[in-house]
Amino acid sequence: MSEELNFAKELLDFIYESPSSFHAVDSVKKILDSHGFTELEEEIRWELKKGGRYYVIKNHSALTAFVAGDSKVEEEGFRIIGAHTDSPTFRIKPAAEMIAENHYVKLNTETYGGPILSTWMDRPLSVAGRVAIKGDDVFSPIIKLINIRKPIMIIPNLAIHMNRDMNLGVELNKQKDMLPLMALINEKMEKGNYLLNTIAKEAGVDPSDIIDFDLFLYEFEKGTIMGLNDEFISSPRLDDLAMVHAGITAIAKCSESKSTNIMVCFDNEEVGSTTKQGADSQLLSNILERIVLSTGGDREDFFRAISRSFMISADLAHAVHPNVGEKHDPQNRPLINKGPVIKVSANMRYTTDSNSSSIYAQICSNANVPYQWFVNRSDERGGSTIGPISSSHLDIKCVDMGTPVLAMHSARELGGVSDHTYVTKSFEEFYK
Repeated sequence: MSEELNFAKELLDFIYESPSSFHAVDSVKKILDSHGFTELEEEIRWELKKGGRYYVIKNHSALTAFVAGDSKVEEEGFRIIGAHTDSPTFRIKPAAEMIAENHYVKLNTETYGGPILSTWMDRPLSVAGRVAIKGDDVFSPIIKLINIRKPIMIIPNLAIHMNRDMNLGVELNKQKDMLPLMALINEKMEKGNYLLNTIAKEAGVDPSDIIDFDLFLYEFEKGTIMGLNDEFISSPRLDDLAMVHAGITAIAKCSESKSTNIMVCFDNEEVGSTTKQGADSQLLSNILERIVLSTGGDREDFFRAISRSFMISADLAHAVHPNVGEKHDPQNRPLINKGPVIKVSANMRYTTDSNSSSIYAQICSNANVPYQWFVNRSDERGGSTIGPISSSHLDIKCVDMGTPVLAMHSARELGGVSDHTYVTKSFEEFYK
């Protein structure tokens, strides 16, 4: 199990260095650069070569990597894996600092996505994201990534002595109960600029040069391998950085093939994907068409390529909960470390059909990887993911899948060491 453990530790390192979607893309970029990929700029004409390894970044928070096939793309199509870089968290609002009791400094935040709120309480938290700084061109502000690499805030619980019914269930108010405590008022600190001064110091600029920011809270403690036999991965942001890491590892390793292999890392899946860098945009479609045009094809060839393509929508799946097993389908019961999970929905919350599922199932079999199935209980409405959203823009055969985890959207999720190796092997087989 040593190779699996080492690979799981690589995932933990990757997640720790990726506290925001911006940092996740930066982490991916570093992996791709080390494997001979070339960055492309959207505004510059692309001149692609067969077998070339490329990537393009959107909004600093989404990235698409691809290896151009050695055959005509309209004859072999695209082999696509999609995942997302964002996770549920809290975004810091403008003019965020709030004073309580003329003593405490707390931050005004807005919930991003659907976190399990209670799991964010009483944890050391820090801040990471993107800062926009004044530049010479008003249409091109200087962008810097910020990661305050120490715990600087916490969301404190109310003592049980002041709410004796707490263990019967408490509804947390996002505007009142979830505001993090950052500091105590200090005469040495400039009133009203506690956070701004900290950000400016981290960025190495004057506070007056900071125009705006996209900053998010993250749990400071690094993920860990745990369990009696080191079988579990406990970490923040497994959803969906585990799939990003697996897909990028697979495409970085892949050699030339007839088809053009693509790994797309969207942003904003947790809030509906309706952004220029999300799956509900023309981002992927535009890149695929540009690949065809840049390799000598035309729009007719683009449509031909699409008809021969296949996509794996990779987003984590729900493992059967050992304490609440009745919440799951009585027959299809995915378990941790039993392999990737094919997700099915009669109401097409997932894109999987018998055609696409049989393709991925055979890929797993060829890679000697076990696989499982997930469907919701018929009286439960499940979530959705980037597969159905992408299919509304590109009519490509697609399967929705992911590795099984417990406590999805918790501040710390629980996955399996073996599963991360399993899913990566299936992705490597897919790209062959």
